[in-house]
Amino acid sequence: MTKAGTDARTPALDAVFERVHPPTTFEETVERLGTAIRLGLLGPRTKLPAERDLAHELGISRSTLRQAITTLVQSGHLVSRRGRSGGTFVADEPPLGQANDGSPPAPGEARAVLDYRIAVETGVLVLAAERATGDDLARLDELTDKMAATEGAHFEDYRRADVRFHIGMAEACHSPRLVAAMTEVQGHMTDLIERIAHPDVVLSRANEQHRGLVSLLRRSDVGGAIRLMREHCAGTEHILAGLMPEAGAGL
Repeated sequence: MTKAGTDARTPALDAVFERVHPPTTFEETVERLGTAIRLGLLGPRTKLPAERDLAHELGISRSTLRQAITTLVQSGHLVSRRGRSGGTFVADEPPLGQANDGSPPAPGEARAVLDYRIAVETGVLVLAAERATGDDLARLDELTDKMAATEGAHFEDYRRADVRFHIGMAEACHSPRLVAAMTEVQGHMTDLIERIAHPDVVLSRANEQHRGLVSLLRRSDVGGAIRLMREHCAGTEHILAGLMPEAGAGL
């Protein structure tokens, strides 16, 4: 069991616990915590900070925080436990994607997400090639190994490592705003990817590209990294177009 304390914070988690701005404090708190849980930034069984501390950190009232936590408990993202070792914890198996009623994305919505992804992912690579440290690259290597180990197992485990890989590239830029943008992109992508099947051959191919990206970043080969990322993104788009039930909607 882990705690979402300040001693283990990454830039991506720092963004999760920034102050929430009115007038949509309740909705933004639900969205921010829910997205962090779905993407694995707050992993299964992670204990949230005490209510008083978390409300203070987010800059919201305790009653608003309670409403947000109740909503996330009802949606299966969090569990509340009483007693001496109680508190609020991330569920053992939280939902990977946002709940939907099976209806297709709005016209143009999927295309807009995919275009935004390309802009953020390629921009991140330019700065990561310049700024990534040895530790940043070693972390990306660890995540590719984790994805390789989960191929053929639970897709949710692979996807959460996949998300952390892409956010890790943004963290290698050492730019909090880019980390926030990448987190947003990955949240939207997860909701699209959740609509399709996940063949092992697709996952293996994607992870080969992940390894290639790390190798190119080590060599500061910006052009090569951007070309591979465009190929990586295009591959996802083709899979979505082929497997998404509502493939004609916006792709």
